[in-house]
Amino acid sequence: MRFRKKALITVSVMLILAMLTLTGCGSQQNAAQPSQEQPAEQPAEQVKLSGEIRIDGSSTVFPITEAMAEEFTALNPDVKIPVGVSGTGGGFKKFAAKEIDISDASRPIKDAEAEAAKQNGVEYVELTVAYDGLSVVVNKENTWVDSLTVEELKKIWGPESMVKTWKDVRAEWPAEPIKYYAPGTDSGTFDYFTEEINGKSGAIRPDFTPSEDDNVLVQGVAGDKNSIAFFGYAYYEENKDKLKIVKIDNGKGAVEPNFETIKSGEYAPLSRPIFIYVNKAAFGRPEVKEFVTFYLTKAKEIVPQVGYVALPDEEYTKGLSIIQ
Repeated sequence: MRFRKKALITVSVMLILAMLTLTGCGSQQNAAQPSQEQPAEQPAEQVKLSGEIRIDGSSTVFPITEAMAEEFTALNPDVKIPVGVSGTGGGFKKFAAKEIDISDASRPIKDAEAEAAKQNGVEYVELTVAYDGLSVVVNKENTWVDSLTVEELKKIWGPESMVKTWKDVRAEWPAEPIKYYAPGTDSGTFDYFTEEINGKSGAIRPDFTPSEDDNVLVQGVAGDKNSIAFFGYAYYEENKDKLKIVKIDNGKGAVEPNFETIKSGEYAPLSRPIFIYVNKAAFGRPEVKEFVTFYLTKAKEIVPQVGYVALPDEEYTKGLSIIQ
């Protein structure tokens, strides 16, 4: 009996030792392999952006850039993006003087502006961001003006214009004195309109009320029954409850500016591309490069939201390839 008990105890001890050995091997194997539930490598954290991106220029491009800046800083709160509105010409002056990183422009850069940038060692890239239809507007209570021909626009706005009342434009219209509102002389919209309608940039009648802020022009027209003005289509869209749009006849019938007629070019001659210019040296700062990339990537979505016409996808892709 004692032998049998001893034998049983010995067998039990051997079984326990064997089980402990197997358990130890299993633990070593598990330790050698990463758990399927926990990845062996964690993804790298996204670089946190900070700094300031200085932007100024066109009041026409301002709504797009402002919307882009708001969206971008919501994702990158340590990046500051003040956006000024000194007009296209004013923006290019600051751009050439290295006071800003990005210049909003409602027209291409002029030779003299490009030369000023070159003299100061500013190399840049031009990026088209949207289409705009420069819009002619009158007061909501104006019941007689539905359309104007390009010749009538020239008659009204030309530097030698003798037009004082609506009757001077068309005999059947009332003899009410016209009040004129237009963008300031630093505005790309001013340059574009005067060149397309009057044949020379800057050529315009002297008795108009100017402002670089299109909202001032909106308020002026909304508050005067006999007023007329021109500015970017987005400002009409934003204030269509206060203003009346004027159709423009370029010899093929009167056309109203809208997303389709601007995009197709049917709204002639006042459809145009609009731009941003970026100092190449600024791309060395990650916040600038990421912002411009964000701008072009989100343009298809944001541009229509603020009243402009987006470019075809391939145009934004082309822009992205330029800055990479």
